Amino acid sequence: MSTKSNATKGFTLLELLLVVAVIAILAALLLPTLGRARSKARQASCVNNLRQINLGVRMYADDSADAFPPPTNNFPPDAFTAYTKRMKTYLGMTGESSERATLFACPADTFHYDFADRISSSMHDQSRYHYSSYAFNGGNFPMGNPPVPRWLGIAGRKLSSVSSPAKTVLVSEFAALLPYSWHQPVGASGHYNNAMNMVSFVDGHVSFIKMYWDETKPIDRIEAWQYDPPAGYDYKWSGD
Repeated sequence: MSTKSNATKGFTLLELLLVVAVIAILAALLLPTLGRARSKARQASCVNNLRQINLGVRMYADDSADAFPPPTNNFPPDAFTAYTKRMKTYLGMTGESSERATLFACPADTFHYDFADRISSSMHDQSRYHYSSYAFNGGNFPMGNPPVPRWLGIAGRKLSSVSSPAKTVLVSEFAALLPYSWHQPVGASGHYNNAMNMVSFVDGHVSFIKMYWDETKPIDRIEAWQYDPPAGYDYKWSGD
């Protein structure tokens, strides 16, 4: 009488190496797709944040004789982020301030620049930015003696006085002021031309646009918010 045994066949080393190679190839193909999907999700979240903040600023103007938040006497970043404290009522927030509110956090805000040095921390985590990734177009704060606005902006202006609401910035990602991009970062310092940023406008719409930077400007015009771009760009800082 004979008996038969069933032998279990295992993977050979070559087969295992082939499986590992296939998995590595698939991962290499999928990672860029996953990265783009994550970037799109961050952009969508940022669009939603800016739409709500934009609406809050416009509601503030409706209750303030048609005027946007007034300019601050403090230098940047206060001139661009102190507006958050006026927004809490219009954005359904409670408490003494809007500090650390998720609405003011861009999910792509994971780094910023200190001059030319890249710092691995978000603006939303810092009190000096009023815990906000988003900047109000308030560059027209007064300076000098007597104090007069030196640069462009719409702080304190009447909403109805803005001549091109579809092109005039209302609230943007803070990175747009310099500019650099959280969504499409490049290996450069905190200022470079055509950085892509999310921007909301006086008429209420939000766009992902390129920001103009002229490296030949003098030191008092070194950042993008200090001058309007040339023809061909879809925004401006001045309300005129």
